[in-house]
Amino acid sequence: MRQSWWKVLCVLLLFYTLFASYLIPLHSGLLPNENNQLESNEVVEIIGYNTHFTEASQNQAFLGCGPTRFCAEIVSIDSDTRMNVRFDLPDTLHKKSLNLFVNNEKDGTMFLQGAFFKNSAVVDTSRIQRGCEVDVKTEKSSAFAFPFQPTIFETIRNLMFHVPMWFTMFLIMLISVIHSVRYLANPIREYDLRAETSARVGLLFAILGLVTGSIWARFTWGAWWVSDPQLNGAFVTFLIYVGYLVLRSGIADDMKRARVSAVFNIFAYVILFILLMILPKFTESLHPGKGGNPGFNTYDLNSSLRAVFYPAVLGWILLGVWIYKIQLRRNRLRSKLYYNEK
Repeated sequence: MRQSWWKVLCVLLLFYTLFASYLIPLHSGLLPNENNQLESNEVVEIIGYNTHFTEASQNQAFLGCGPTRFCAEIVSIDSDTRMNVRFDLPDTLHKKSLNLFVNNEKDGTMFLQGAFFKNSAVVDTSRIQRGCEVDVKTEKSSAFAFPFQPTIFETIRNLMFHVPMWFTMFLIMLISVIHSVRYLANPIREYDLRAETSARVGLLFAILGLVTGSIWARFTWGAWWVSDPQLNGAFVTFLIYVGYLVLRSGIADDMKRARVSAVFNIFAYVILFILLMILPKFTESLHPGKGGNPGFNTYDLNSSLRAVFYPAVLGWILLGVWIYKIQLRRNRLRSKLYYNEK
């Protein structure tokens, strides 16, 4: 039992990840309005998500235009997630794009960038009267919740599956390349067996990473696959490791197969690191944390998300190691039978 404690931990972490990922709600936020063209004194609808408009004793909505704030007159509150407001705006503004803010003591300050647009705009800010005074509530509700991001919305839950699978792939492939180096230094059959086994397990997690990433792209970018350096690099890496397995099956001599495969495996890992970790940082990319885009840790990896994300990473890595150990025992038996028959 003492030797299996990490397996019990793996199961507990994955169950925790599964249930927490889908049961923890999102923080309150604002959804884009289909009619985002705004005119002065026009009644517009504000749509919230997980908001508490009717429960809150005081709601405040205002537009941000540079340093100026324009407060709204609340016309009606239809539900916890819908309210109608009216903005008294000057004829000219120094920006066409207006950011929307909504305050209350339940939800804190919610922000939606570029929520509305006004056709008339001038650069001369001196022609604009100073807007209203606002009370920005930086603290949100104390409820344990995931951050709300309009672009990814509920799909942020996929963070606990997609990213840990790639972390696991990197680790398992690192195990593979370490054993390939060990084989070249000391050609023992066990090292080659470990290198092949871990490469196969790593390829499994690469496939899972590609599938979960494709599903995520469908719901956030509108397509199953886009021409993005991170995505293309992941697919090329997948093909390279498929080529590694094809290469192994194409060489009959055991010693030659092990040596050639070990050299190929080392170059494959170097290419993997370049394509997935280095190249996307210096090219235009839609992927978070690449091509100038902020990563999750920069703008919305809050304490609630960390409490699930970090255990998820550990859980998936332990599962990868577990699968690797099972496959290694299986391949050892097959290898023993193979060489006994020879």
